[in-house]
Amino acid sequence: MKTILITGASSGIGHATARVFLENGWRVGLLARRAAPLEDMAEAHENALALPGDVTELSQVEQAVTQLVAKWGRLDAVFNNAGIFTPQGTIDEIDPEDWHNSLAVNLTGMFNTARTAFAQMRAQSPQGGRIINNGSISAHTPREGSLCYTTTKHGVTGLTKTLALDGRPFSIAAGQIDIGNARTELVDRLNDRIIAEGKPLLPMMDVEDAARAVYHMADLPLTANILFQTVMATNMPYVGRG
Repeated sequence: MKTILITGASSGIGHATARVFLENGWRVGLLARRAAPLEDMAEAHENALALPGDVTELSQVEQAVTQLVAKWGRLDAVFNNAGIFTPQGTIDEIDPEDWHNSLAVNLTGMFNTARTAFAQMRAQSPQGGRIINNGSISAHTPREGSLCYTTTKHGVTGLTKTLALDGRPFSIAAGQIDIGNARTELVDRLNDRIIAEGKPLLPMMDVEDAARAVYHMADLPLTANILFQTVMATNMPYVGRG
């Protein structure tokens, strides 16, 4: 039985992905700041472990991985998913605090999780594992007013490429999933703003479609790797020009 750690597991894509892995017989460590949803899932599933913590604090991520390995013996995969989308605006309208928070969660949090997972995967026997970073369509093409989010997601792409290269000697595979408009609380908030502006709703897909795509990446043997995968609502305006 394989083991995965999922960050941002209390809601949205992370929560949906945890369900898919549990349904497919994996042991799942659930890491997020809000403890209650993690504990609810752990109570409902024998192979789920609630690990409340903040990815922006390296010591808390290390503690979570230590607890997971103490219980299950190894770490086979990580879905590095935790992220935030701060209020939209042009650069002169952005609160510097929102910029710093975006960097802390979307980049430093990703670094902390990848660093801790890499160290465990390198040290364990048999050696190796898989790190899957949640990028975004915004890692390639921005949405208006999304400077903080877009900048950090471009940084995630650099992290993914370097992890994929540096992990090769240790059988550590790294890849990135770029998800566009999965139906989550975040997309619902964006749609609320769009409705208020009198614009048409964003095309959306079921969040479980994104979760199943993550599962496909994780379930590959370590001799194969999906370096980048894009899964998106079919009609979203990602390709083509306005």
